[in-house]
Amino acid sequence: MSLILFAIPAFFALILLELAIDSRRKTGFYRVNDSINSLTIGVYSRIAGLARAAIPLSFYPLVLDALAIYEVSATWYWWVIAFVLYDFCYYWNHRFGHEISFFWASHVVHHSSEEYNLTTALRQTSTSLLGWIFYLPLALLGIPVEMLITVGALNLIYQFWVHTRHIPKLGWYEWLFVTPSNHRVHHAQNQCYIDKNYGGVFILWDRLFGTFQEELDDEPPLYGIRKALSSWNPLWANVHVYSQLAKDSWHTARWGDKWRVWFGRTGWRPEDVSQSHPIAKADLSRFKKFDIPLSIHERLYATLQHIGILLITLVFLLNVSALTPIMKWSVAGFIFVSGMTLAAFMEHRVWAHVTEWIRQLAMLGVIISGALPTWLTTSLLVIIAISLPMLWQRKRTSTLVLE
Repeated sequence: MSLILFAIPAFFALILLELAIDSRRKTGFYRVNDSINSLTIGVYSRIAGLARAAIPLSFYPLVLDALAIYEVSATWYWWVIAFVLYDFCYYWNHRFGHEISFFWASHVVHHSSEEYNLTTALRQTSTSLLGWIFYLPLALLGIPVEMLITVGALNLIYQFWVHTRHIPKLGWYEWLFVTPSNHRVHHAQNQCYIDKNYGGVFILWDRLFGTFQEELDDEPPLYGIRKALSSWNPLWANVHVYSQLAKDSWHTARWGDKWRVWFGRTGWRPEDVSQSHPIAKADLSRFKKFDIPLSIHERLYATLQHIGILLITLVFLLNVSALTPIMKWSVAGFIFVSGMTLAAFMEHRVWAHVTEWIRQLAMLGVIISGALPTWLTTSLLVIIAISLPMLWQRKRTSTLVLE
């Protein structure tokens, strides 16, 4: 079982700790709608990862068996070598993820939040299909699959803690390792911070290849992306750049540009498309975070629903190997739809009230079927018992509707 799954309780404990610090300091680095959006995107990524994992785990062993130079043993020094080299490969994977349009379309979801807190760390892509290519050199070296998976998980776990604004610069540690300070730079959209600090664990690669930028005292980071997402929809967060690339590729007249749109430098657009379908450049001097105000009752309702989604996801991930294909698709589908309907609720979509009632009744039906563990049944019954009156009350009192 993945180390990341075991690390999830620690992730949430640290998020609660940061929330407490945020509340005590009154810094306002958390918003309910943004945090739920990030966590839902993280849920999507873990579920989609079950299917994506089959791709590298098919090709990597083939290269390992056919072309490996060494027969690597599980000695401590090989673990250290594998860990360091994995981060080197990660640097290039991450750099391509920013500098080439097709890879950016997948990676952009991680940067689309306009907040920066520990929930942002869990905001991972569901659409990465080619990232495994960057790790094939490790197969040539002879790094076993189990070692690759383990050091990859450790690399990702390390990156969690650097997504915070509550930790200042860390002195000498800044020279060797990725820290909250130099990773805040990476998530900023300020011009001086764009495309900097790609390392996962070691910042040495950025210093070596000229992509390092220190966090400046007189240039506070503005988080998010230049073409703001302006939505809480987790599916749209994963596909909106693909959509724009497809439109540009369709509208441009030159066949060479139809290809370059996808694999050219991020941000490049054909001249004819730029003229016929212009996209306004972001004015950072007038930057304003996307937000749709929620009442206290709406925030409580959304939080309860998300807790229910997280609990269902946890049981799903722990028991996925024992489920039939139909059950896997059904549960995964319910989780994906739940994430989108909850996002619609937070955006005050006119149809979200109806879909939330349907979702609540669907959960009640599953509970009645007796297919869930007792603790999950009890938890969901409590959530439903609290939620239904709140949903009814919102229908009677809500006046703000967006479409």
